[in-house]
Amino acid sequence: MSTRSLRVHPDYIEIVRNALPRNCFPTQKHLAEELGYHRTTISKFLNGKPVDNLYFEEICRRLELDLREIADFENARDNTSRVEDIADSFSDETESDFSSYMERPPIEERCFQMLSQPGSLLRIKTPKQMGKTSLMMRMISDAKNNGYKTVFLNLLLADRSILQDLDRFLRWFCVVVSRQLQLSSDLAEYWDEELSSNYNCNSYFEEYLLTQINAPIVLALDEVDRIFPHGEIAEDFFSLLRAWHESAKHYEKWRKIRLIISYSTEVYITLEINRSPFNVGEKIELPEFNALQVQEFARQQGVEWNSDEIERIMNTIGGNPSLLQMAISRLKRQEMTFERLLQTAATEAGIYGDRLRIHLGNLQQNPDLAEAMKQITSHRSVRLDPNVANQLHRLGLVKLEGNEWRVACELYRQYFADRL
Repeated sequence: MSTRSLRVHPDYIEIVRNALPRNCFPTQKHLAEELGYHRTTISKFLNGKPVDNLYFEEICRRLELDLREIADFENARDNTSRVEDIADSFSDETESDFSSYMERPPIEERCFQMLSQPGSLLRIKTPKQMGKTSLMMRMISDAKNNGYKTVFLNLLLADRSILQDLDRFLRWFCVVVSRQLQLSSDLAEYWDEELSSNYNCNSYFEEYLLTQINAPIVLALDEVDRIFPHGEIAEDFFSLLRAWHESAKHYEKWRKIRLIISYSTEVYITLEINRSPFNVGEKIELPEFNALQVQEFARQQGVEWNSDEIERIMNTIGGNPSLLQMAISRLKRQEMTFERLLQTAATEAGIYGDRLRIHLGNLQQNPDLAEAMKQITSHRSVRLDPNVANQLHRLGLVKLEGNEWRVACELYRQYFADRL
């Protein structure tokens, strides 16, 4: 059976976890650094969650585990997955620790100002791996320091089965929020089968959660585009978020809520203008690092780059935080020289080899995307079908320049020009 993701069989999870100290990787962080992956990927592997098959194979190899023995092939996911799952092969986070977060003024100040406003709604939209989640966690930390209650929910945690039914999804949502607010979930008291799911969820918040909590509440929802393909749920859930934002203008209780939503793609679902949360509040887009920020980002982690080295690394990978972090990690551990890193960057043998192969495999599974990427790598910039451009942008492979699209960085141009 051809698969694009595998997971450790439940019977072997403890065996896999015990392999860490045996192979001199005492923590998930160290294993992630060794492989150049994000800790989220390692955590998924160690907890029996689906991991892209290329990552799965490499982790097994490094831990000296028998893939054929530990993999749960019976429940492996096949290659019929939709494009919205492609970007989930990569975490939005950079490979850095939270302490290494690089500020991009005045974005942070704008975000913190928004959180101080009752009933505010902040929308963070940017491609994968640009640091949306790091920014959200920075805001969560700041909110906690100011005495706010906080909830952080990554919508990638919603199983597909949950996303098939609005009532089940909203029940799950209410339970997760309750737990993070350290409250018992009391759905039975507020869920009336004769009423709509949205009404029940609204009542649960208004009559229970907001009554129990006296402080402002930051409700941060990461990766909300996970819901976009699920039409009925998306329309009703996003209408509910918009209703909460509007309620804050009229009702004191709802002024406690500060909403943060993050997403990586344009909103391609149909929502009435007065029912959408994507045309109100404050919109934030995270840019790539500039040269000074690249220099400081590296310096914070013990790597000193001169102006010539900064120019050369940015000519290859731009100011993408995730790609930069992978380079910094390898140089810091002295696994290769700066020259060697640049020479091999766009090759299978380079530090980005795994990531490039994953992107290539995903493009090959989606001919329209592959053809569009081929056009872009052959020309400086081109016009693309909006839907195709949107999907490539979400993956971080392209960027908009005026009305035309260009390849995101030289790394991708070289690699895909040779293979598409």
